[in-house]
Amino acid sequence: MEVFIELSIIIGITVLIAGIMRLLKQPLIIGYILAGIIISPYFLNLVHSAETIAIFSQIGVALLLFIVGLSLSPRVIKEVGKVSLVTGIGQIIFTSLIGFFISRALGFSVIVSLYISIALTFSSTIIIMKLLSDKKDLEKLYGKISIGFLLVQDVFVIILLMIISSFSGRLSMSSFSLGFVFSGILLIGGFVLISIYILPHLSKFFAKSQEFLFLFSVGWGLSIASLFYYLGFSMEIGALIAGVALSMSPYHYEISSRMKPLRDFFIILFFILLGSQMVFGSIAQLIIPAMVFSLFILIGNPLIVLVLMGFLGYKKKVSFQAGLTVAQISEFSLILIALGVNVGHLTREILSLVTIVGLITIAGSTYLILYSDKLYSFLSEYLSWFERRGIKKNKLEESEDYDAILFGYNRIGFDILQSFKKLKKKFLVVDYNPETISKLSEEKIDYKYGDADDIEFLDDIKIEKAKIIVSTVPEFDTNVLLIDKIRESNKKSIVIVISHNLDEANELYNKGATYVIMPHFLGGNYVSMMINKYGTNPNKFLEERKKHIRYIKTKKKLGHEHPFVERNHK
Repeated sequence: MEVFIELSIIIGITVLIAGIMRLLKQPLIIGYILAGIIISPYFLNLVHSAETIAIFSQIGVALLLFIVGLSLSPRVIKEVGKVSLVTGIGQIIFTSLIGFFISRALGFSVIVSLYISIALTFSSTIIIMKLLSDKKDLEKLYGKISIGFLLVQDVFVIILLMIISSFSGRLSMSSFSLGFVFSGILLIGGFVLISIYILPHLSKFFAKSQEFLFLFSVGWGLSIASLFYYLGFSMEIGALIAGVALSMSPYHYEISSRMKPLRDFFIILFFILLGSQMVFGSIAQLIIPAMVFSLFILIGNPLIVLVLMGFLGYKKKVSFQAGLTVAQISEFSLILIALGVNVGHLTREILSLVTIVGLITIAGSTYLILYSDKLYSFLSEYLSWFERRGIKKNKLEESEDYDAILFGYNRIGFDILQSFKKLKKKFLVVDYNPETISKLSEEKIDYKYGDADDIEFLDDIKIEKAKIIVSTVPEFDTNVLLIDKIRESNKKSIVIVISHNLDEANELYNKGATYVIMPHFLGGNYVSMMINKYGTNPNKFLEERKKHIRYIKTKKKLGHEHPFVERNHK
């Protein structure tokens, strides 16, 4: 009963601090860590059942890594693209190398410098996804690339945790066991086979009941984590592998959405425990290194991404916004350092140091990402240094005038493109998906590779001279920008945009849109037209059925899928 009361008081304090963070528009993770500091022995001294809380926090870490593993489907990794792979690996290499030399210059040992430098390379999956979602930027070019960074880092985490698991006591090459790693690879290989040949059949059985599917998922994740721990590996790597094994299941979205509330509760206790274990005795000695590392993450990491993406030929705005998303350290950074403390490689002072860096960079990067557009306007002139003018991402070397421009090729855009072809007018397709660009190139269709919300890019393609512009981009702000840009110099141009919201559709009309496509209402409208036209004649409806089946097969062959909408479970 004492543990229950203690947890109740701790959660109550956390709710209060998290509420303050919410008002300040800060990530709640900062509130969790601050709550841990407040309940620590240095302040209220409320933690008397540290062992119980530690067990709960370990469950939270396992669930977090399990859900990350669910997103590491080979299909998803394939979609990441060259830029995310090259830039992600490059950022890891350069950040860790520079971070290592900074650590050594500050007087830290080689082993401590290795841990710190690697911890600095990780960016927060939870925070970036949340901020991009709040800004509705997940579908933008820089958002896609940022998600790619996270996937690359997550794969790196898997390898890293496995290596650390193969050390015991002092970190040295003599304690490194290749046989141990090899056995781990065999174990992972076994789970890959299970995920391909066994789990799909089992998941169909479990999916017949939502509660049973949830129970199976929790049991699978924790059981595999425990198995890896029993065999001498870390619990973290086991949880990750358990998630990866289920990532190919058609129910992995359902599993992930149902697991998140459970994960959120237990991971809160991890960050509370982390804050409560901070050592403040040597805070004066830690503050200067913490500031140096924080400045490196807030400024150095974005610069590294800017350089790498500029080298690959990306526009400065895309590079700048993608760079800002890596301007903080991750929850995995704290997990890595905590693991180093547990195995005896690091002291609690180092954990405190990295936690301070986490607090500073998470808070700072939140504002950098939320106000990236305003920052870009201020820094745009100087960012031109990072653009590599010699590389063209587009097929066309010279900007030309077009009668019709389509923003977004897949799904709705495919049908619109067929209409453009029938017009026998000169048309251009704008998209940022590398696979789409390849298809357009093969079909010898004029295209530009870029983002619809980049003013400089719109100037390059002379958008105001087009007679008809169609945007299938779902972001409201992007469509407003397009309309404003066109109406500045061309009042007669036909502007068709898309919207999923009635109020936003009205606003787009007020801004000057000629027509607003509303996909959720088009289906019902079309069925209504068929009923009015065909009445109750079954033959006419069967003719429409045949046409629709042919249409679906064509879309399927082209790889067009209906966008997935994740369901909320109450």
